[in-house]
Amino acid sequence: MARLGAFGTGPIASARTFDLAQRLDVPGGPQAIPTPGHTGGSAAYHFPELDALFTGDALVTQDAFTGEVGPRIVCRAFTEDSAAALDSLRTLAATGAGTVLLGHGDPATGGISAAVDSARRAGIS
Repeated sequence: MARLGAFGTGPIASARTFDLAQRLDVPGGPQAIPTPGHTGGSAAYHFPELDALFTGDALVTQDAFTGEVGPRIVCRAFTEDSAAALDSLRTLAATGAGTVLLGHGDPATGGISAAVDSARRAGIS
């Protein structure tokens, strides 16, 4: 993966910051939710009117590195702070979202609360 550039990133031409207390001024008006753990700057995006939550790598249903399936955090070898990643699940659960779309794997069925409960049971791998 490294030889193919998986760990390299290009420079960012410009960046904008935003207030997490406000909805983003983009189509759908999502609320950005900080989810530190996998990386320090991880964020999820909640679309309340659509009852949808995009978790990114804060919650996955297939760990691309271990092959484990089911709601979980990414394995500790590829997570900056696994304890913080587990703690971020609380913030995701607070959205109450019914549709959960993840960074890796199939959408979580049963809503965010059920997915978070399963991830907590799976723990740190």
